[in-house]
Amino acid sequence: MESQKQFTPGFSCEFFPPKTDEGARKLRLAREQLAQIGPAYFSVTFGAGGSTQEGTFDTVVEIQQAGFEAAPHLSCIGSTRDNIRALLERYRKQGIRRIVALRGDMPSGMREAGEFQHANELVAFIREQTGDHFHIEVAAYPEFHPQAVNAIQDLEHFRHKVEAGADGAITQYFYNPYAYFRFVDDCERLGLALPIVPGIMPITNYTQLARFSDACGAEIPRWIRKRLEAYADDLDSIRGFGEEVMVELCQTLLDAGAPGLHFYTMNRAEPTLAIWKRLRL
Repeated sequence: MESQKQFTPGFSCEFFPPKTDEGARKLRLAREQLAQIGPAYFSVTFGAGGSTQEGTFDTVVEIQQAGFEAAPHLSCIGSTRDNIRALLERYRKQGIRRIVALRGDMPSGMREAGEFQHANELVAFIREQTGDHFHIEVAAYPEFHPQAVNAIQDLEHFRHKVEAGADGAITQYFYNPYAYFRFVDDCERLGLALPIVPGIMPITNYTQLARFSDACGAEIPRWIRKRLEAYADDLDSIRGFGEEVMVELCQTLLDAGAPGLHFYTMNRAEPTLAIWKRLRL
């Protein structure tokens, strides 16, 4: 963890583009509430093949115009160099200085990935087109990408993204801090010295969390899963237990030298704020 201790801790929050006027209103409220933690930026997700491209763009611009730094996610699967180039220019004109560059998932019904196969190609293309204008974040997988052939190959893929020009990384969420510590140690052995910020997913709904985790390969430790199963539909108990688990996890990570936390908010402020207040940051 020595490589991470050199970076000043930074905190950030992730949103997804709302699909309705009511969703947009709730997102604005969450953004204003989360502003009290002083996030370095708010990131906004991007659908496979650009399915939420305009929603992402509009949300990012609104956040930026409200006086906060916004970081759009940019997914390259199903995209072309021309439309990525055009989107980068649109963001540059809006004063956006940070990008989260991702491979993304294959859109439903699409058999070919398009002009980009991997995220390192997208990172290299952004650097080629825009130089150092954008601070580029990439994804990291302490418990390994679900499509990775093996752990060694997955680590190599991460190294390629860093060498292509990434400035920092945000991890997939996890609940075992030792997976993160081991991943950072592996990166240090490869000479990769960039901030690797842990992704934090608050626990508020077990059914939803289990579905997300099965899809993305994030492990819910057995002792947590069994406790959540025992609470059944008792949402207050799930949230109370989940908050305790997350506070302990976040404190363990920060004490070990993690360079901040990235909260997956699901467009809700309360779970993140509850963790933040108990951490007394």
